[in-house]
Amino acid sequence: MTPAVPAELAGERLDLVVARLAGCSRADSRRLIEEGRVRLDGRAATDRSLRVAERAEVDVEGPVAPELVGDATVPFRVVHEDEHVVVVDKPAGVVVHPGGQHRDGTLVQGLLARYPELSGVGAPDRPGIVHRLDLGTSGLLVVARTSEAHQSLTDQLRSRAVRREYDALVWGLLAAATGTVDAPIARSVRDPGRMGVREGGRPARTHYEVRERYRSPVEVTLLRCRLESGRTHQIRVHLSSIGHPVVGDRRYGGQRSGPLRVDRPVLHAAELGFTHPATGDDVRFTAPHPADFEAALAQLEPSP
Repeated sequence: MTPAVPAELAGERLDLVVARLAGCSRADSRRLIEEGRVRLDGRAATDRSLRVAERAEVDVEGPVAPELVGDATVPFRVVHEDEHVVVVDKPAGVVVHPGGQHRDGTLVQGLLARYPELSGVGAPDRPGIVHRLDLGTSGLLVVARTSEAHQSLTDQLRSRAVRREYDALVWGLLAAATGTVDAPIARSVRDPGRMGVREGGRPARTHYEVRERYRSPVEVTLLRCRLESGRTHQIRVHLSSIGHPVVGDRRYGGQRSGPLRVDRPVLHAAELGFTHPATGDDVRFTAPHPADFEAALAQLEPSP
């Protein structure tokens, strides 16, 4: 049995939801649905394109994915830990949890090697995980060590009480010092791995503030972005939609030729704040830019 559908998967297709919750590939999830091994809120579900509501109960009969094994070689930095939560600084290039082509070397496997009790918290394929960062994004994540903490953090994310701020280097010079992108985001029909601003998508809002403008050797801007919602690829999609894609973001138009060369989207989760699930205290954590982010900035000259 898989857990109830979390807010981040609400409105997604059944085959995607099953793949994410059961820790299997999209092809395997479709096979499970076709074989009648998936039940939605107690009833057999055979339409893989069915849109699934938040908190719906999804049951998958029989074994789906192998048990996760800890891997102490996975790199990450612990920013804070206590009996209830762990806050980590994830390097770019590390996948948060298994899925698709990424079955090994994920952050959850690194976490399990250090915190084996996570295996009973949350979804089987992403123990302790309540939110994610993209493969190419570095920075802060909070991980729940108990079921109670997992529920509290999930509720805080749903009510938008978690403060998440990112630093992003984007192409072009933004004229206004601050701004908000308020546009719905939906998954592409042609490319399921790509998101886009689309009418009828899920509501999404990103606030941004200019931290620095650079004119040489290229025109780019350093932004501090704050998520009000938390959709897949939200910052990358929103900034691309207003003509300022994240530098180095191949998927959303940010990979360009020229003197500024980077190997990944220059996007970093720099600040994270939430209410501690056990103490009720408001806590806040920060993570400095990693070396490759600073190396990109070092190539630039601030605008006078």
